[in-house]
Amino acid sequence: MKATTRTLIAAALVLGIASGPAVAHAAPAPVPVGASAPLVATPPNAAALEQAIAGLGPEHKSATAALVRVGGTSGSWRGSSGVADVRTGREAIEGGRFRAGSVTKTFTSAVVLQLASEGKVDLDRPIQEYLPGLLPESFKPVSVRQLLNYTSGIRPADGPGDAFSDAYAHRFDVDDPHALIANAVAKGPEFDPGTKQHYLNIDYTILGVLIEKVTGTSYEQALTTRIFKPLGLHHTSLPTRTQTRIPGPHNHGYQAVPQADGTRKLVDVTEWGSSREWAAGDLISTTADLERFTQALFSGRLVPKAQLEEMFTVPAVADFVTGAPADLTAGMKRFALPDGTVAWGKTGGRYGYNTAIGGTRDLSRTLVYSVNSTDAKGQDMNKVALGIVMAAFAK
Repeated sequence: MKATTRTLIAAALVLGIASGPAVAHAAPAPVPVGASAPLVATPPNAAALEQAIAGLGPEHKSATAALVRVGGTSGSWRGSSGVADVRTGREAIEGGRFRAGSVTKTFTSAVVLQLASEGKVDLDRPIQEYLPGLLPESFKPVSVRQLLNYTSGIRPADGPGDAFSDAYAHRFDVDDPHALIANAVAKGPEFDPGTKQHYLNIDYTILGVLIEKVTGTSYEQALTTRIFKPLGLHHTSLPTRTQTRIPGPHNHGYQAVPQADGTRKLVDVTEWGSSREWAAGDLISTTADLERFTQALFSGRLVPKAQLEEMFTVPAVADFVTGAPADLTAGMKRFALPDGTVAWGKTGGRYGYNTAIGGTRDLSRTLVYSVNSTDAKGQDMNKVALGIVMAAFAK
């Protein structure tokens, strides 16, 4: 955990209650006789959770709204806070849809692992054999597994720029995944495959193309057939290449932009194109649907347990950027909490929206949230999101 994250923990848990969030509670489920002791045995800390999402709105420094679902065998809790629209002040829609960002990668990984369980994909086979001509000869063999756990060594594709103003100016651009891949691989490898871990979208863009090649259908149809319909995720979707709106009820997303006079302006970023993120980050969902997905995934009902191990296996390499030990898996991440509890999950960030799914591996505690962050692409974790995580796993 970064030092900046550690210093934020206390602040996130002492937020004052300016307005009471909408909440719902449920009693913990009984532990079956003979079962192992749950990693989290206590019910969700309702007071801490209510405190973590209190006071959200246009004047809050970090978020305009938040939607939270805590579940698992130790009990459940639901809450929402803030506003759906800063212009009208209408309260946040608890069942509203949102952009889930890189949580999409967990869905993409699940489909690839399903294909592996069916013998249609070999995780150790080079992607060059599945997609001939995709990588120049300057690349050594890159396995499917190395794409899944970000150890491929493939560089990122060029983008419009790192500043919000650059991204905003190009928010309706339509990008082709094949063109993004061609742009990325033209730069040559960043490092030898399997030697380091670098978290980039390009690996999952390639996996999206792989899914289409192996299934003979579109990436969107593959996820619909294999995940959305079987699990009854009726409010989860993938936008078309030119779709810029979120379908159905939703809370608006905003980016805080500093002004010359020292104030800030909230820019509505709800409408945004998703073609660039595609298989790496264009999912739209709800907290209820993502909770159902998380429970099905962790329990082995979505991906057979043999292949599911890939999602709970961290490669023994260093992070390319920090040099620290890697912590990413095939579509998820290992989170070590301050009290020693280990959780697994995935976060996502699109302008206006920070999302996370995850929980303990034994499903004694799960967490899904959508925070309408006013700086969703900031370097530090959103303070409201951090407070939610710490409160959700408090014992």
